[in-house]
Amino acid sequence: MKYNFKCLLSILFCAITQMSFAQTTSSELNNNATLDDLINYALSHKIDLKQAQLDKEIGEKEIASALSGWLPQIQATGSFAHAIQIPTVNIGGNDVKMSQKNNSALTFQAEQSILNPQLLQASRASKFIRQSNDLNLENTKINTIVDVSKAYYDILTSEEQIKIVNENITRLERQYAEANARYEVGLVDKTDFKRAQISLNNAKASLKSAIENRKYKYDYLKSILNIPTEANISLSFANQSMESNILLDTAELLHVANRVEYQQIQNLREIQKLNTQYQKWNFLPRLNAYANYGLNYRDNEFSNLYTNNIPSSNVGLSLSVPIFQGGKRIHEIRRSELQEQRLEMDLQNLESQISAQYSAAMSSYRANMNEWRNARGNMELSEEVYNTIKLQYDAGVKTYLELMTAETDLKTSQLNYLNALYAVLSSKLDIQKALGTVTSNN
Repeated sequence: MKYNFKCLLSILFCAITQMSFAQTTSSELNNNATLDDLINYALSHKIDLKQAQLDKEIGEKEIASALSGWLPQIQATGSFAHAIQIPTVNIGGNDVKMSQKNNSALTFQAEQSILNPQLLQASRASKFIRQSNDLNLENTKINTIVDVSKAYYDILTSEEQIKIVNENITRLERQYAEANARYEVGLVDKTDFKRAQISLNNAKASLKSAIENRKYKYDYLKSILNIPTEANISLSFANQSMESNILLDTAELLHVANRVEYQQIQNLREIQKLNTQYQKWNFLPRLNAYANYGLNYRDNEFSNLYTNNIPSSNVGLSLSVPIFQGGKRIHEIRRSELQEQRLEMDLQNLESQISAQYSAAMSSYRANMNEWRNARGNMELSEEVYNTIKLQYDAGVKTYLELMTAETDLKTSQLNYLNALYAVLSSKLDIQKALGTVTSNN
């Protein structure tokens, strides 16, 4: 009983914690959130961005750690030794003991690097390491903005699709009622209202599928925003006319240098150049300045060991000159130069990839624009055809089958229009990303 009670308490605590977290998370995001609200929230909460920010802070600590070698390095060393047998030497026929039984020392040493290739390389590389971390963070922000925008427009498309299906269900219910009424008064046989029943059932099934699909899209958006799936979020689509956001200046020229990925490789190339220089600096000597101060204690009796101090101190310079290391430095220089050449090829390859990516995005955008214009025209025509056939059906000129065909054509053209519209918006975002015009400051 006690065990079960404890388990129940644990379960209740976890549930309350999750509910509290979900309410807190959703409350931080405004009700009826706009696209800008979602982007701002994602830029503050997405896990990838938090990791990129942590990587940036880690990089700063690594830089500070590397540059700390320029500061004086101070250390203290203590020792104690008890001689079991004291070494002796014979001087002038007399045995002389060379030390006393107990010896202790405390030495303080300060060392200052004056010339050190590794520290020179760390000093010059710090700027490029910071740039690398900033570019990585910026690239993550750009991908977040694009992902959130596409997810938002995808949900907006689903909402519009559900509206269309609901309108379709309303029309079908009305037509079913009319067909049933005509059948009951004997104007038509039961075929018409059964067809109406089939169409109505199919429309309701489509509505359930659309609602389930919308739920998945909301869950996907929550995953981008780092919001628990059990939390509720509400979006605002006011003043979000999808048609007003599809236009793009197709005459804008591609500048590869605007892409973050290109800047990242350029930054890596500069770091590699510094590494090559560092390998050359390895031929330089290491020069350090040092100062020592020592406290020395000696006595045969341990109780008197620390009564008398014999201090010692000195200052000086230490010079280390690497003369021959088996050709290692030459090989390291050549290896670093080859890595520079490889990064140059990476830049050329990336430039070709970006150009191809831009070309593909632009072709997709233009093709989707043509599809959208065609879908818009078909939707307008379908509405006119449906209205005309509906009037003719009411007048007894057209059959119910023709009315159902017009109804199906209308719904299909409306859904095709929405899908084409989303495809245009998605390809527009791809072009902006390819151009490098998507920034976290937008």
